Parts: sequence; structure tokens; C-alpha cells
Amino acid sequence: MTLSLQYVYKKGQVNKPFIGLVRVHDTSAKSLKEAILSLLMKHSLSLSKIRGQGYDGASNMQGKMNAVVKKHKEVETFFAIVANVLTVIGASFKRRDQLRDHHAKLLEQLLESGKVQSGKGLNQERELQRPSDTCWGSYCKTLDNFVVLFASIVHVLGVIEYEGQEANDRLQAQAFLSKINSFEFVFLLHLMLKVLLMSNELSKALQKKEQDIVNAMLFLDLTKERLQQMRDEGWKPLMDEVYLFFFTKHDILVPNMEEFYIPGKSKHRSSSVTYSYHLRVELFYTVIDLQVQEFNRRFDVVSGNLLLGMASLNLANSVANFDK
Repeated sequence: MTLSLQYVYKKGQVNKPFIGLVRVHDTSAKSLKEAILSLLMKHSLSLSKIRGQGYDGASNMQGKMNAVVKKHKEVETFFAIVANVLTVIGASFKRRDQLRDHHAKLLEQLLESGKVQSGKGLNQERELQRPSDTCWGSYCKTLDNFVVLFASIVHVLGVIEYEGQEANDRLQAQAFLSKINSFEFVFLLHLMLKVLLMSNELSKALQKKEQDIVNAMLFLDLTKERLQQMRDEGWKPLMDEVYLFFFTKHDILVPNMEEFYIPGKSKHRSSSVTYSYHLRVELFYTVIDLQVQEFNRRFDVVSGNLLLGMASLNLANSVANFDK
């Protein structure tokens, strides 16, 4: 880990010295904090004089979007598959061109059949890009593009499976085709997209440099309300959307929801719960609950009240928030 300081001389000159390199055993927030404090103490620098902190690349210090991912095995696997598929298809210009050309042909066919409408701002060109670990919005955009480009992604992987020059490429494409052509993957694709879309407004609000803290807290409450409403009323609409995706666009085997769930298509690992229970309780309810719990953890009552209290001292509008 590298550590640099930035400070201003009395005459106003900015100085940015490099302090040193530190070996860390792991990149957890706790380990990095201890290493920073140790290096500051070595140079007789007081922590109390720090006026700001910035972390470049240390996504776990910035608030990496791993709240749900690291606490749910299936979701972690889902995002790993998405990332690897993006890597495989984005490995060459040829594959990216194949993706773009195939999607353009599909879109042309849909326009001719009247299944999609044309107009300004509609049907813009899509591309696959790896999400940033520290930006919720990039995950949202990645999954949205994945849904739209799904048929073209399947097409390109199919081409690689049969025409790839390297055996490893062919095996990779075959494995990923099997993964993304599963009901559980597509279910998680739609579920996680909906959850991230609901959180996206809050994400944008928190990233604004001039965002009113009161408005940000309102966005937080609204996001949690939307997630709770989705938990209470969103199961059937989500399943309808997933079934429509299967039946109208893609030829994927739909499991019998009343049969026992078989993890990873293994005939020897059948569980004691049905597909319906697994999707609804172990995925749908659990993912939403984990997301709400993470919001409550990061923005608890004490810190929320503290932020609102600080906002009340804002001089704008004649300290309008002070009475609140």
C-alpha cells in the first residue's frame, strides 16, 4: 500500500509528498487502517490533524458493492459468471463486432415485425462493459445491457464454442453457455437488476457533490420502502417477467416449480426444498432482506440523525431546516 499526504504551506503553496510503501497481509478495512496509523506514527504525524481521506483502488474502504454479493453464495457466483462472460466476449474486437452485428440484425427484425417501436432515444446501441466495484450504477447498467443483449451473448458464445481456435476458449464458452442458459441465472439477472434499479437513485444522490443531506436521507427512506413493497408484492410480477423472457425470446428449459431443487444440475445433490421455495425464500426474500439490512447498517438511526442535525445548520433558505 502506498501513502501520500497533501498539505498547504502558510503562503498557500500545495505540497503532495509521497510518504512510503507498507506491506499489508490483507486488504480489509481494519488492516489498512492499522497500517496507515502505524506509518503516520512513524513520522510523528497526528491522526487528529487529518482533514480528509481518499482511497485509490481500495474498494473495500470506499464501500464496495459487496454487501449482498459476499453474504450470498448464489449471488456471488452469479456476478462471477457475468464478469467472466464479459471478459470472454470482450477479449477481442472480432467478438465485440459479432455481438454488435447480431444484436443489430435482431433489432432490425423486431422493428420490421412491429414488436419494438422506433423513435428518438430508443434502441440505442448497447455494449458490454465491466462494472466498477465502487459504483452501484455501473452494475445496474451492466445487468440492463446483459438482459437486452442476452440472445446475442448466447450467439457469440455458441460461435466460440464451435469455432474457437483454442481448446480452452471452446471449453470456457461451453461452460458459460450452460450457466447463463439456466432458469436460476436468468431469475437472478432480473432480480438483481430490479434491486439495483431501486437503489440507483439513492446511489446518484449520494454521489452528488452538492447533494442536500436531507434529500439524500429522503431517498434512503424511499429506497427502503420500495424494496419492502417489492418483497411484499413483487414476487408474482417478477416471475411473470422471467417467464415472458423465456417464452418469447429464449429457448431455455423451465423447471417444474414443485419438484425438489437440484443445485448445479447434480442428480446426487438434490435438496429438501422445491424450486419454488428456493427461488422465493432462499433468493428473492433473502436478497431483498440483505439489501435492506445493509442500508440499515450503513445508515443507522444515530448516523442518520447526525447527518440531519448537521444539515440543519445549513445557512441556505435562512436555516430553514433548523426547526426540524
